[in-house]
Amino acid sequence: MILRTRLLGLLPHGLALFMSAVFLDSLRFKFTDHPNTQEIFGRLDGWAASLGLPGLFAHTGLFSQYVVGSVEFVASVLLLAGLLPRLRHLQAAGALAGLLVMSGAVNFHLFTPLGVDPNNDGGGLFVAACVNLAAAILMLTVFRRREFAILIQRVAAIFAPLKPAAVRS
Repeated sequence: MILRTRLLGLLPHGLALFMSAVFLDSLRFKFTDHPNTQEIFGRLDGWAASLGLPGLFAHTGLFSQYVVGSVEFVASVLLLAGLLPRLRHLQAAGALAGLLVMSGAVNFHLFTPLGVDPNNDGGGLFVAACVNLAAAILMLTVFRRREFAILIQRVAAIFAPLKPAAVRS
């Protein structure tokens, strides 16, 4: 029983390490302008252009490979920093960033001309995105649920209107 509890306690760390490894591994393709990355983002940019949004996925676009790669890097740093007990809440932030990026990746694979096998790798890239998305969901809903709720409260507090100060007379 104690071993089972201990293993379950290590599972979020394993998820964080796995997610980070996938994100960090992809950076060598995104940040070096690898031909596979050019193909993927070029195909997405052509699709966006057909919708009247040319350049959205281009090198200087809002969703360029560099922007996506930067978010993946930040997610990795947060996930790895959250391995330390005092910084556990950062895993929730990293998982949220991973959830956002991987939601986009899965949706673009499914609902654009990109398809699930743009690199002719048997769909490995798509499967990695799905597994990372599932890991992020698991992290946020099971293992870091409390930290995620606190994160949401803190972000909501930023946007909450200020209460008027009591007037002294």
